[in-house]
Amino acid sequence: MFNKIKNFFNKRKLKDNKYLYLFDSCIKDEYVCFDCETTGLNVQKDDIISIGAVIIKNNRIISSRRFVKYIKPKTKLQEEAIKIHHIRECDLKEAEEIEKVIDEFLKFIGNRKLVGYFLEFDIAMINKYLKPKLGIKLPNRAYEVSAIYHDWKIEKIPQSNIDLRFDTILSELEIPNMGKHDAYNDAIMTAMMFIKLKNQPKVKIK
Repeated sequence: MFNKIKNFFNKRKLKDNKYLYLFDSCIKDEYVCFDCETTGLNVQKDDIISIGAVIIKNNRIISSRRFVKYIKPKTKLQEEAIKIHHIRECDLKEAEEIEKVIDEFLKFIGNRKLVGYFLEFDIAMINKYLKPKLGIKLPNRAYEVSAIYHDWKIEKIPQSNIDLRFDTILSELEIPNMGKHDAYNDAIMTAMMFIKLKNQPKVKIK
């Protein structure tokens, strides 16, 4: 009910009716898992430099439908961020403008439910560009994989401290490490986490 009310007011702020499809009813059993790499971890000051996303349908990753984009940042890449994702300014010379990429990203995700790890940050980064453009925040329902994992583990080991690190979840779910901090690889690994968790006993995801 709360999400319906929130989306009702969000929809009223929409500046362009061309994007009304974002508020349609969710496509049944379809999700988009996505990840962003950024110039830093400050939503207000930093920029997205890459987005990787895949579609999950009927418990399968649709590898033929993927979204991989590199974006020209308006702010300088921070040294600490480069050490993590290994993307340098010279690697972004052929990158696209964020306004174009955001539009393509919206068409890719449509009204699908969103999945991710540390998803709140990634959504906040998308909303940073979306709000001035359309007057709204992403209305899509979102699922945080670490939260689903936590709830699953706490059922098995009540009153335990749950390790929510990405590597720990990968290992626990026996998912291969494809190399982290590449937006597309992270999206693929997170999608595999989600599918495996979704099919665990007592895990209910609508």
